[in-house]
Amino acid sequence: MTIILNILVFAIVLGSIVFVHEFGHFIMAKKNGVYVYEFSIGMGPKIWGFKKGETDYSLRIFPIGGYCSLAGEDLEYDKEMKVPKKMQMQTKKWWQRFLILFFGPCNNFIFAIILILFISLIWGGMTMNPIISSVEKESSAYKSGLKKGDKIISIDNHNIDTSDDISLYIAIANGKKSTFKIERNGKNIEIKIKPTKIKEGKKVSYRYGFGFKQKPIKDFIGKIGYAFNKFGALCKQMVITILYLFTGRIGVSQLSGPVGIYEIVGQTRTAGIENVLFIMAFLSLNVGFVNLLPIPALDGGHILFILIELIKGSPVKPEIENKFHSIGLILLMILMLLITVKDVFTLF
Repeated sequence: MTIILNILVFAIVLGSIVFVHEFGHFIMAKKNGVYVYEFSIGMGPKIWGFKKGETDYSLRIFPIGGYCSLAGEDLEYDKEMKVPKKMQMQTKKWWQRFLILFFGPCNNFIFAIILILFISLIWGGMTMNPIISSVEKESSAYKSGLKKGDKIISIDNHNIDTSDDISLYIAIANGKKSTFKIERNGKNIEIKIKPTKIKEGKKVSYRYGFGFKQKPIKDFIGKIGYAFNKFGALCKQMVITILYLFTGRIGVSQLSGPVGIYEIVGQTRTAGIENVLFIMAFLSLNVGFVNLLPIPALDGGHILFILIELIKGSPVKPEIENKFHSIGLILLMILMLLITVKDVFTLF
């Protein structure tokens, strides 16, 4: 029964995120007169669908993706289907193509902030002050001189604005000794802390031994403020994580695919609907950011060609661009396969 519930929640979480993303592409394509072949949620064999106008609407068996198939992505198929050139994406003005591509990730950002705002209004928010409320005796933090009431200003020269920033830079440190700059009694002090390594089976974690006691936010304006602060903190986490991934400070081995996401969703489900909605917001934000990266086959890769067009004054030949994205898609599928295999081995 637990497995069935986990699969159901996983399908709802991932399906909702994919729907929101693809609907952004779909609605802007329709508004700008681009022919839409299919709007699909899920991948693999079709289990349900209908046709309205020129578009097939389908639900497919595997809830690990989805797509909005537009005229202009496969020129040979466009000729076969006899789609008028004025309804093919590559014939549209650059700003129309940009809107069609951008509104997928944009919808993910909007969806994330709506979910966080809903969570805050229903369950309440929490203050995010980076002030130490407790230090465990004999812990790494205690031995290094960290005290209750200390305000963390920076970690390894990275400015700290919220308690979420502390979690981010501690994770990036990955067990290495870090320099904490703190404010204590109006004075700035530097403390070096090396966390204690804890190994449980195959899982390794690092314990510092300090915590934060955040206060609940009860007023309406405060809850709205918390939602936007939380959204901003999550955006910062994504930007830093992606930057560190490309510079090699975070390894590809730390990425998760569908199996890893399934495990996280399964763990979150038992913690209540509030946590499921939060992980949905977090994943939606991830999908939005990742899709804006200038990588072939992703929305950002397509937007990159629009920028190249604006710089050189003429569009890149559709045949060349399509081949570029096809190769990129193959490489992304290989990467996804490797990450999935890694996630499966991690489970056991």
